[in-house]
Amino acid sequence: MERKYQYFLMDLDGTITDPKEGITKSVAYALRYYGIQVENLDTLEKFIGPPLSDSFQEFYGFGEEKSLEAVEKYREYFKDKGIFENKLYPGMEKLLKTIVGQGGKIVLATSKPEVFAKRILEHFRIAEYFTFAAGSTLDTTRNTKGAVIRYALEHLGISGEDAVMVGDRRHDVIGAKENGMECIGVLFGYGDRVELEEAGADEIVETVEQLQTEMEKRIREE
Repeated sequence: MERKYQYFLMDLDGTITDPKEGITKSVAYALRYYGIQVENLDTLEKFIGPPLSDSFQEFYGFGEEKSLEAVEKYREYFKDKGIFENKLYPGMEKLLKTIVGQGGKIVLATSKPEVFAKRILEHFRIAEYFTFAAGSTLDTTRNTKGAVIRYALEHLGISGEDAVMVGDRRHDVIGAKENGMECIGVLFGYGDRVELEEAGADEIVETVEQLQTEMEKRIREE
């Protein structure tokens, strides 16, 4: 028998929206500042999902200080242009509307700075479906997925046992497990099945439609 939940925490990039164009262009912009030219933006897909400072360190060998500076350069492009080079996954608004209509409460839990995340929800006119939007802080004091999830749970006054996480990368699964939560992994984003399985995802779905079905099965009505 499926466990029943009232709250569903959802990742943003690669789960609700496809941010590839804006993120990869913003990363390329930052790298150019350091004399690094990227010809194929597809090679920067790996930046979608994890905290940016971690990715600059992991993929380009930047030190901590340099990586934080690179994030600032990234934001120069992202804050006005890259943020809207983004698109809602087909069927996602229907999913959000359906889950809320059936009594579920949807909460955003993203590693993207909260100020940007809220602008994106407003841009796509889907903010009304979210009970709360939790994101990272611009000063990096809350920049891991586990910390963002913990912040959301504390704001809502619930525990990890009261909610299920939905995301496309291992960071979503790891953050969920740190907070005692079940996690549904999605394959229409930027992670793959092996990554999600190794991280310990409880369920893995391939499409938005399959995700909606899994979420509907878990709804605990008030």
